[in-house]
Amino acid sequence: MAGLSLKHIYKKYPGGVVAVSDFNLEIKDKEFIIMVGPSGCGKSTTLRMIAGLEEISSGELYIGDRLVNDVAPKDRDIAMVFQNYALYPHMTVFDNMAFGLKLRKTPKDEIKRRVEEAARILDIAHLLDRKPKALSGGQRQRVALGRAIVREPKVFLLDEPLSNLDAKLRAQMRTELSKLHQRLGTTFIYVTHDQTEAMTMGDRIVVMKDGLIQQVDTPQHLYDLPCNMFVAGFIGSPQMNFIESVIVKEGDRYLVEFGSEDTKTRRGVKYRIPLPAAKIEGKGLEEYVGKEVIMGIRPEDVHDEPRLLEEFADCKVTANVEVTELMGAETFLYLNVEGFNFTARVEPTSTAHPGDTIEVALENVKIHLFDKDTERTICN
Repeated sequence: MAGLSLKHIYKKYPGGVVAVSDFNLEIKDKEFIIMVGPSGCGKSTTLRMIAGLEEISSGELYIGDRLVNDVAPKDRDIAMVFQNYALYPHMTVFDNMAFGLKLRKTPKDEIKRRVEEAARILDIAHLLDRKPKALSGGQRQRVALGRAIVREPKVFLLDEPLSNLDAKLRAQMRTELSKLHQRLGTTFIYVTHDQTEAMTMGDRIVVMKDGLIQQVDTPQHLYDLPCNMFVAGFIGSPQMNFIESVIVKEGDRYLVEFGSEDTKTRRGVKYRIPLPAAKIEGKGLEEYVGKEVIMGIRPEDVHDEPRLLEEFADCKVTANVEVTELMGAETFLYLNVEGFNFTARVEPTSTAHPGDTIEVALENVKIHLFDKDTERTICN
């Protein structure tokens, strides 16, 4: 087994296009790393550079202690699972899984042992004589995984392997992949644009944007302590609410002001949310007094229950309900607060209906503040 080390990796294409810029990451042996970000952020390009399918423009890539920049893909001891499965349609499942081993001149009895073992792990032993066209999407995905498993590689690379599956099967395969990682004890590097996959499967998540790493951390830390507005908005579903505000100071108290009494002249501040002491200490808020900032708050921290409206009485705002979505265990309220779109994730017992004007409380201990110019986090 092996860890990976990526040091100052760049990918530049002709014409000056930089797809990946100064990528630095240490991946521990047996770690499940997820690379996540919007389309075009460089995550698949990075994966292909690790696989050897893309040339590294500059920087160093180590698998274990071995520099592999110029090592051919077949000699890197990695296995890749693609989004489109890439199965040979004229071969049976057994032959698809055995193909790479046959190319390596592996003995027949060893091939049989490895394929049957992988098929048993993936619960596809009964499909070994079928052709891919006779399989469902989920079964084809398992065959593609099986083809990687039989190689017994040091590193598994998975490029959006679940994106062609329906929602129910995708959720099921997420669990299967997590179990598979525990069973095999191998390093997994997994690329997705689906932040739900990232949050539920990864030991650590690498959030990328425009070819640059934004933040690398555990799922919970990314969610609770985002380093900037992009990470805060990308991680979490529904995404974090953002509202333009101003920091003011009264004595020892700091408050976040937003909204106005007169929407035409923008005179008279409407809402003033006090910041608790934990948000202030050592955060350097003094330099932001009187300045515009972006306040962020997650939908589950916006409440309409009477008990919480009372508990956070000095943090209430008036909102117009535009859409409600009952999800069974919870309800999403899509609100308009002072011209800003706001989402609240509330109890299914909520009585709010489209067209209603309601009061909601912002749980001020959960407020995030961001610098309006740099979008960097001021406090979480």
